[in-house]
Amino acid sequence: FVAVQCALNRPAFFAERLYHSMKGAGTDDSTLIRIVATRSEIDLVQIKQMFTQMYQKTLATMIASDTSGDYRRLLLAIVG
Repeated sequence: FVAVQCALNRPAFFAERLYHSMKGAGTDDSTLIRIVATRSEIDLVQIKQMFTQMYQKTLATMIASDTSGDYRRLLLAIVG
């Protein structure tokens, strides 16, 4: 099912993974870093747009509220 979901709408697939990596208490840092870093030069723009459509907040806003320090600055620099 996951492979089908990813194939049908890749930006939505990654937007959902990013959301769940930051939702609730604590952050799944490995998932957050992996997706932001690996998709940054491929389709991060589309993922950001889909994230906003799906969750009515920007990816940058959620990263800013869920991380801190140099880690936050680095992720926000990549996300733009």
